Amino acid sequence: MTIAINVCKQGTNVPYGIIALAQYINGLSKASEQKLDIHWYETIEGINNTFVVLKVDNNDITGSNNVSRYLANNYKDLDLYGNNSASKTMIDHWIDFATDKLETSDFKILEAAFDEINHHLTLRTFLVGYKLSLADIIVWGALKNSAAFNRQIKTGKEAGGPHLIRWFNYINSLDFIQQGTNWIAQNAKSSSKVGKDQPNMNIGLVDAEVGKVVTRFPPEPSGYLHIGHAKAVMLNQYFAQKYKGKLIVRFDDTNPTKEKEEFEESIKEDLTLLEIIPDKITYTSDYFDQLYQYAIKIIEKGLAYVDDTDVSTMREQRMDGIPSKSRDLSVEKNLERFKEMTEGTVFGLSCCLRAKIDMSNPNKALRDPVIYRCDLNPHHHTGNKWKLYPTYDFACPIVDSIEGVTHALRTNEYRDRNAQYDWFLQSLDLRKVHVWDFSRLNFVYTLLSKRKLQWFVNQGLVSGWDDPRFPTIRGIRRRGMTVEALKQYIYTQGASQNDVTLEWDKLWALNKKVIDPVAPRHISITKQNIVKTSILGGPEIPYSKEIAKHKKNPNVGKKQTWFASSIWIEQEDAKTFENEEEITLMDWGNAIVKTIHKSETNSDIVTELELQLHLEGDFKKTKKKISWLANTANVSEVVLIDYDYLITKKELEEDDNVEEFVTKKSEFLTNALADSNVKELKKGDIIQFERRGYYILDNDAFESALRFIYIPDGKASSLASKADEAENAGKQGKKKEKNKEIKEMITTNTVSGTAFPVIDKDVTKNIKMYEVPDIYGEVPMPTPEQISKMYKVPNIYS
Repeated sequence: MTIAINVCKQGTNVPYGIIALAQYINGLSKASEQKLDIHWYETIEGINNTFVVLKVDNNDITGSNNVSRYLANNYKDLDLYGNNSASKTMIDHWIDFATDKLETSDFKILEAAFDEINHHLTLRTFLVGYKLSLADIIVWGALKNSAAFNRQIKTGKEAGGPHLIRWFNYINSLDFIQQGTNWIAQNAKSSSKVGKDQPNMNIGLVDAEVGKVVTRFPPEPSGYLHIGHAKAVMLNQYFAQKYKGKLIVRFDDTNPTKEKEEFEESIKEDLTLLEIIPDKITYTSDYFDQLYQYAIKIIEKGLAYVDDTDVSTMREQRMDGIPSKSRDLSVEKNLERFKEMTEGTVFGLSCCLRAKIDMSNPNKALRDPVIYRCDLNPHHHTGNKWKLYPTYDFACPIVDSIEGVTHALRTNEYRDRNAQYDWFLQSLDLRKVHVWDFSRLNFVYTLLSKRKLQWFVNQGLVSGWDDPRFPTIRGIRRRGMTVEALKQYIYTQGASQNDVTLEWDKLWALNKKVIDPVAPRHISITKQNIVKTSILGGPEIPYSKEIAKHKKNPNVGKKQTWFASSIWIEQEDAKTFENEEEITLMDWGNAIVKTIHKSETNSDIVTELELQLHLEGDFKKTKKKISWLANTANVSEVVLIDYDYLITKKELEEDDNVEEFVTKKSEFLTNALADSNVKELKKGDIIQFERRGYYILDNDAFESALRFIYIPDGKASSLASKADEAENAGKQGKKKEKNKEIKEMITTNTVSGTAFPVIDKDVTKNIKMYEVPDIYGEVPMPTPEQISKMYKVPNIYS
């Protein structure tokens, strides 16, 4: 027997009593080898948003009181329902009392109920008998849920009397009660934070049985996985694990023209990076023989025909609902033509096999789709064995059924094909597979089209398919996205069917929460106009000492920090200083600004500083906490890299030409110095440069200059399109110039009594923020084989 509890909020109510009861049973009962499985939902579909649903095998028990009584009776070894009819009657009285008297907002009724409980407990430790019972748990849960009761406790009032408070505090202190409260806090916290984005994982998988659910993820090995694929495979894995079933990863290798073993290997690597471990790896090509026999079968049933109509005419006929001239050929003629396709004859190569469904159907996916076509290119698995190959639409439902897939979860771009999917299964007398479609992950300024991403690679506008500006799995991982954050975000989105275009902020904000507690802190100083600073009263000889890499997490370790009488300070900090101002040098102490030297040619640039060390100063009183590096040999040359979006339009339409929306400059490099501890880092390590942000090391430490890629933190400033900023800067510049022009027109010179404006020659200049050469220079167009790989991962698929 399998028992699971589905709970949800109902208005502001929370099922405290039921959750506490479940924790008590899981912790103490020996009657059942299987623990109660508890699931939290914002709503429970199909059963009127009821408070609690107990699922026993395939039966539902609804309502808190019914569920609590069933559980108490089922786990009799805990003796929660009394050992005689009198005690059972009393327990039932208090369970009904909790519902009738405590689940109300009428304070007069509540006040009387509090008094009654208080009076009853005057000489009692428990509500019924001399030990804990179901009555104590359920009444405690009702009081815990009572806003009026909790408000009185918080304000110091006795809320009905001292005996009620004594009893409530005792029950509230029990371990299983605390475990239940913490469980609710964690689940309610995660659901309340996401608000409108609350995940809907309770999609009601039809006929889903524990231990029998099989899902699948069928990528085509014709490109690299992107964030949209990540959602698909993670949701399929989620439901497979939820029902203790299996996940199949099946390579849909039915198009030898596009597919390569290189892409197949990259997909395996990407799945490993996502921590996806399938229960089984298969290939559609494993079933080519069976699929071919099903093609023969569907022809013999008169449900398919071989069509030699040219592609453009066929496309027009399907659009207009016009039947093909070949639609009514006899079965014998179709088998004869299909044999020519199999042999790859000249006539056979001009044909395709089409399903005979309904050319007048409003759903164009049912207008006789192509299910087999010829291709003489060798297949990377089967070689030259076949000259014709099934389409995805034909192969997918058949192989799903053959492999035992119970639930096909896929994006809703296939929704129009769901009827087609079912038609193939019914027509070929195959086992039914349930289909559930969910929305795609669509992000602003982001391309998910393989064709458009390939264009950027071919043009040399990116470094490869793992470029940090790409939404590919390896691209976002190289940018610093963690698997944990990606999982949390995708589960937050849930299996919803609503299409929305998302901002990147919530995903990167989640990522920040994952990396912030464990990212070591380091220091970096921009080299441009770096300020050499003398420390008066500083050490005569440089020295180092160990300090924590993360002040709030000592487990991160320690690092060496150098102190010297000569240090480096960033120009942006130095130009804000004033004479005799007291500042704080982070990890050292306070100092007083004594001398500020500025450039003779540019008074805005500070060239040198002198600071008087003032370690007895109070760092709490200073406004400026400054990053710095000792001017010693113990510094590292680093390059800090930031990126903009690849395109300037938030959402590209289907007919938009991507070339017209390419961001002019989307990579920004800053030379800097960093503390020498960064040399201990490994490629892929994530750190925080204090006062600057989070970064991921993009190359190996033995290289001359370490490259650190900036990781967005979810704030608007880190995710704003720099191209938009440039456009806005241009508009502001034009506005200022226009105001200047108007102002100058007022100031006139007089020549022969005629007024004319004094206009600066530069007024008409076109203001552009980014005037840069090709950031890649003259480079040869990369070939598909020239793919940079950031992570070495073990081959778990061999």
